[in-house]
Amino acid sequence: MGDQFLIPAADVIPALRWEEPPEGPVLVLLDQTRLPAEEVELVCTDVQALVRAIRDLAVRGAPLLGIAGAYGVALAAARGYDVDEAADLLAGARPTAVNLAYGVRRAVDVYRAALPGGLDAAAAAVLAEARAVHAEDAAASASMARRGAELLAELAPGGGYRILTHCNTGALVSGGEGTALAVVLAVHRSGELRRLWVDETRPLLQGARLTAYEAARTGMPYTVLTDNAAGSLFTAGEVDAVLIGADRIAADGSTANKIGSYPLAVLARYHNVPFIVVAPCTTVDLATPDGAAIEVEQRPGHEVTDLGSPLGAQAYNPAFDVTPPELITAIVTERGVVSPVTADALRVMCGPGAE
Repeated sequence: MGDQFLIPAADVIPALRWEEPPEGPVLVLLDQTRLPAEEVELVCTDVQALVRAIRDLAVRGAPLLGIAGAYGVALAAARGYDVDEAADLLAGARPTAVNLAYGVRRAVDVYRAALPGGLDAAAAAVLAEARAVHAEDAAASASMARRGAELLAELAPGGGYRILTHCNTGALVSGGEGTALAVVLAVHRSGELRRLWVDETRPLLQGARLTAYEAARTGMPYTVLTDNAAGSLFTAGEVDAVLIGADRIAADGSTANKIGSYPLAVLARYHNVPFIVVAPCTTVDLATPDGAAIEVEQRPGHEVTDLGSPLGAQAYNPAFDVTPPELITAIVTERGVVSPVTADALRVMCGPGAE
């Protein structure tokens, strides 16, 4: 079994990093379950510890899960564990986010290809591949931020944007500055962000805890609201655009994101407000034909009932909902913008051989 212990955090903490202390390689995670009250790090010495961290949401967010999956395979290889067993554990830790399986698969493929050269060579190759996945995501984040800001200027000229976001999509979910929140940060740096509306995001409050934490650290003007208060903002004309991330985008453009995203899409359509999904092409799963084929993770009921329900209360607690493509104004990827959202356009943008 792996050790998990806490380290006081530094001023600037990456969401994830690889370290090689004398006692052996480790994967170090910023424990997102402790934010914003405490900035502490969780050290994983084996894949079982990393899987627990993924399931407990200590590490989360689609792009970061892909990075974690690749590093998890590297950790197993470096420490002499069964790589195939480790890969199976990692890939099944959370079913909806496609990036997790993507990162694991890339790392395992490289490991197997390098194995004829010996275990040490294979371990070195898979670590290099994990670092490549990490670097590629950072580059994708920067590209999405630029493209998303340009799209906003086209859809809502004039600046002074009031942007509504859901869940958490910043540096905490990415090798770079994030997906949707990276776009907001680019707009903020240009002086064009008037207000970031932050849905608290039930039941685990990723918005109120994590997006607000990142917004505060970067100096954004932000306001937290309950999820069911969003409609009143639309009615008052206080939302210029909705920006969200994604955990899986099916071949037809149907998008799974944190529960509560679909109602925002319905509100946005009714009020003629752009609804924009920001996600790298690694989140597009062309093997999943449509939204009905996306497996939606069901979280434990106690995450809801522990907030004050009577003893014995049952809870319906899906982690995600699915927004159909006809409600999505555009999908912003690192390669370009898909709008209108169609299966053909997605395949051209993110399919095999696309650049």
